Amino acid sequence: MEWITIGVPILVAALTLLASAVRILPEWERGVILRLGRYHATKGPGLFFIIPIIDRVIRVNLRLMTFDVPPQEAITRDNVTVKVNAVVFYRVIDPAKAITQVEDFKAATWNLAQTTLRSVLGQSELDELLAHRDKVNAHLRQILDEATDSWGIKVVMVEVKDVELPQGMQRAMARQAEAEREKRAKIIHAEGEYQAAQTLVEAARMIASEPAALQLRYLQTLMEISVEKNSTIIFPVPVDTLQLFLGNLHRPASG
Repeated sequence: MEWITIGVPILVAALTLLASAVRILPEWERGVILRLGRYHATKGPGLFFIIPIIDRVIRVNLRLMTFDVPPQEAITRDNVTVKVNAVVFYRVIDPAKAITQVEDFKAATWNLAQTTLRSVLGQSELDELLAHRDKVNAHLRQILDEATDSWGIKVVMVEVKDVELPQGMQRAMARQAEAEREKRAKIIHAEGEYQAAQTLVEAARMIASEPAALQLRYLQTLMEISVEKNSTIIFPVPVDTLQLFLGNLHRPASG
């Protein structure tokens, strides 16, 4: 009975110790093991064992993570004040560095993204920020990826979400766009007038080479006008025709 009384607590303690030595991690996590405060190994996924009390396991998520960069106000290279926000996509590729090289890799990446966004905005012009956003995104991603590489972080993508402009700049851009549209409309109208003038010149040359064509065109115009029944048509007689008729009157009759 004494052995049973002593053995049961020992068995329970051994089972408890064994249970605390077992660790199971899902597919998207890794366990960074610190043995007596020093980095020992990276384990997972699945089942692995540690030494209780001596080892400490820190879980690290390897899935793609995102965070929003709050709106950052900056002055562009062409002296325009803008307010821009963005979203950053990143993942941990080296759990050991992410734990041992930086205190909080999430907060560090978030703060770095804010300062980098302001810096890139100051180096970019407004037109580039609006029309060539892909280049700005690629530049942001490259800078963040190089800076976080020593932390075991891989910045996959950076996307600028919204560019907020002052009201005065928005009105100026609207006026500029309206002026550009008016300019294009006037150019198109002038080109149409020029082409129409060229066509009329060619038509006049063709009609001048054949006088009968002018008479036919005149008769066609009269036919188009005569469709309206309430129209009064004045039919002028060509001078050539009158001269021919008068010449026949003054000619003496043959005996």
